[in-house]
Amino acid sequence: MELRQLRSFVVVAEEMNVGRAATRLHLTQPSLSRQIAALERDLGVELFARVKRRFVLTAAGATFLAEARDLLRRSEEAVRAAQRTQRGELGTLRLRFVQSATFEPLPRILGAFRRAYPEVVLDLESWTTLRQTEALRDGRIDVGLLRPTAPADATAAVRLSPGLASRVVAEDSLVAVLPARHRLARRKRLRLAELADEPFVFYSRPSGPVVHDTIIGFCRAAGFTPRIQQAADVQTIVALVAAGLGVSLLISPTPPTNPDAVVYRELSDDLPPWPLSVAWSPDNRSPVLERFLELI
Repeated sequence: MELRQLRSFVVVAEEMNVGRAATRLHLTQPSLSRQIAALERDLGVELFARVKRRFVLTAAGATFLAEARDLLRRSEEAVRAAQRTQRGELGTLRLRFVQSATFEPLPRILGAFRRAYPEVVLDLESWTTLRQTEALRDGRIDVGLLRPTAPADATAAVRLSPGLASRVVAEDSLVAVLPARHRLARRKRLRLAELADEPFVFYSRPSGPVVHDTIIGFCRAAGFTPRIQQAADVQTIVALVAAGLGVSLLISPTPPTNPDAVVYRELSDDLPPWPLSVAWSPDNRSPVLERFLELI
């Protein structure tokens, strides 16, 4: 049984006239009659009968008509789905991101992608840069939103992971995070060295070794090694600062907070901007990934 036979049967059933059906199908009447006869042989039932010189569906034919229409509809949907998948309009995008991307770049990028491709499934999770690059190499994810190792070097992510490609989507700065009643909170800009005697709330190193080591390096270059109360994520860091357990340093954009509890202040130190990059494997031929990179 072939789809062309089903289409021919449905048209004959709609017209109840082989001549008119043949015209619609751009076939000769004998060719169409042979198709219907072959279909009946394949099914082992009669689909049409003549009653008082009228061409009518048999009971088996009426049942088969409903199923044939459903099969044709589903075959057309399958074709459209395959074509849309090839165009990147359907499918799944496996995207991972560092926490510092969640407060501005990620919502902006995903919002634009969702509007352009509303039926693509987004598989999202917060991962460290190192975990992302390993998963990109292994093909376990499609794209990563990550921080290169060195803030001054936007190509570091590529050098860390041979075979990956990357593109900078933002360049962000480091800011001080202070309790709103802190003695330095009234200042608009601070020097990193002014925080030397303060207790710090900061990432545990396993939560983000790249960010942890680089920021600790900035502090040491400013003449001190911070005393650290560890926290697992940005939200916890901000909450502990608000509680007065210490100060912190975060990559902007920062999470929205109550200014009566926590304030963010620029640093006057000559620190390099910290690139946020999109990274992917050029070997990944996913059409959804192609559409995402076009949007980026």
